[in-house]
Amino acid sequence: MSQTIDFSKGLIPAIIQDAATLQVLMLGYMNQEAYEKTLAEKRVTFFSRSKNRLWTKGETSENYLDVVRVQIDCDQDTILIQVNPQGPTCHTGADTCFGNANVDNAAWLDYLKHVIRSRKNESAESSYTASLFQKGTHKVAQKVGEEAVELVIEALMNNDELFKGEAADLLFHLLVLLEDRGIGLEEVVGLLQKRHQK
Repeated sequence: MSQTIDFSKGLIPAIIQDAATLQVLMLGYMNQEAYEKTLAEKRVTFFSRSKNRLWTKGETSENYLDVVRVQIDCDQDTILIQVNPQGPTCHTGADTCFGNANVDNAAWLDYLKHVIRSRKNESAESSYTASLFQKGTHKVAQKVGEEAVELVIEALMNNDELFKGEAADLLFHLLVLLEDRGIGLEEVVGLLQKRHQK
């Protein structure tokens, strides 16, 4: 894959993004060796301009950046690496090098969608999600209905924690139903966006 990137001009910028929240965490630079090491070890390695050597993020702090997905831009001179960060990314202790908190992002639902999809063909004994898929659309739809009713009941009570728990259950089972029907979350979001424009 490294042959698709033009390293002849020197170091290539690598944008690091949280795979779950889609928050941009930092920017670093890679040469071909750093890029190949990142792909081989599934942990982000940069070329440090100040140290003039390869530098694996987290080699001293243990706040590694575990690679989820790598993309190259259309000009083949910038790398986007989506990661699961193992702690704060910035050397200051902040979540990101831009001072943003890496929390509370609805984009995590897209990550959960992919996790649900990956469980589809697993054993029902090892995965609750797989067991729902194996029971069929009728059972998955029934669970969405049950969770919706439980959410309504908790909305009328005075316990925010139980209400949030039921809301999480409903969202999870709705994502399972969407996957069971072969409808992407992005299609539903797209419909909401169209309605918003009216």
